[in-house]
Amino acid sequence: MTDRKLLIAGNWKMNLNIKESVELVSAIAAGMTGSEVDVLVAPPFTALTAVRQAIQGSSIFLGAQNMCNELSGAYTGEISGNMLQDAGCTHVILGHSERRSLFHETSELIDLKVKTAISLGLIPIMCIGETLEQREAEQTFDVIREQLDTSLNNLKTEHVMPGSTILAYEPVWAIGTGRTATPEQAQEVHRFVREWIEENFNVETANETRILYGGSAKPDNIKSLMSQADIDGALVGGASLKADSFVDMINFNRI
Repeated sequence: MTDRKLLIAGNWKMNLNIKESVELVSAIAAGMTGSEVDVLVAPPFTALTAVRQAIQGSSIFLGAQNMCNELSGAYTGEISGNMLQDAGCTHVILGHSERRSLFHETSELIDLKVKTAISLGLIPIMCIGETLEQREAEQTFDVIREQLDTSLNNLKTEHVMPGSTILAYEPVWAIGTGRTATPEQAQEVHRFVREWIEENFNVETANETRILYGGSAKPDNIKSLMSQADIDGALVGGASLKADSFVDMINFNRI
């Protein structure tokens, strides 16, 4: 048995204005009374401060969806990690497949972002995952290993990864498609990731690190996913935009 506490994280992506964001997080907070899991929301940048105010007194963590690897300077349109902390964030999502594919972020850049986040005391939620073409070509584990090796290269070089670091396996072919990896498929990759952590750091770090599943996780599959030994929570997209469905996922063990 492990004492890793499950984390259900909602990535709101580019959705909701400030008023809608406050209404959603308030409904989530009201519905998760007595929850046995950690809960995090990642609103758009514009809503961070308002959401922080709305969750005061609750146990909900506040995360951002991205950040720059630089701390300040002439980087028009970017947001630094210390700006996120000033807005109340404790976590930041890095390397999401949409950042990798749509905005051409490389694993080398994500590595710099992870290093910066950790240096500031922000907890990174670093994402990895293969495309449908890569899975069908039986390249899943090669792709995952390369992403881990490169996106966490600075930590590997120093042989230290904080146990608070969070990884998220999100098969690209299951994001926003309605397709979901079976619990067994997800567990197979999660186990591979945990073994990679042990191989590159140590068994203690491997046992401490939470590995989330992302990819069309929703109320009707959350329980079976969370029953797997190496799945420590979910990074939820669309289902996190409706309070009822997200609260059901938070309270999955009561259903």
